[in-house]
Amino acid sequence: MSHQNDLPDPASVVLRRRIEWMDTDAAGIYHWTTVFRLAEAAEAALHTALGIADFTFGATPRIKVEASFARSLRFNDPVDVELAVTALGRTSVEYRLAVRSDGATAAEGRVKTVLIDRSTGRAVAWPDDVRAKLSAGGPQRPPD
Repeated sequence: MSHQNDLPDPASVVLRRRIEWMDTDAAGIYHWTTVFRLAEAAEAALHTALGIADFTFGATPRIKVEASFARSLRFNDPVDVELAVTALGRTSVEYRLAVRSDGATAAEGRVKTVLIDRSTGRAVAWPDDVRAKLSAGGPQRPPD
């Protein structure tokens, strides 16, 4: 990814959630896909807090996701979901994801998206104002 030096104070957010019943499998343990749902919720909160959600919603498909799981979570467990910009390319953004419960890491991963033109589906460069918010937005408070 290019432009990695353009991250003076990368945008980030921490969401507080609970593992919902629908997040669990038949054994009562959270399903692995829950981590990516939580990542998307954090991304939506971050973009909303930065004031770019109307621009990015529906125009930033995932092109790479990965996660490592360190411990199980169960129904009603409280979690902190941290999402932070780690790299900003010409057309892409990469986030670091961490899901923690009671201070212990449950899952860590990365999510990479690309900005597309909605009419063509082709990758396009980040506008300067959006790039500035992602690279220097700093810690954000999730919307209420």
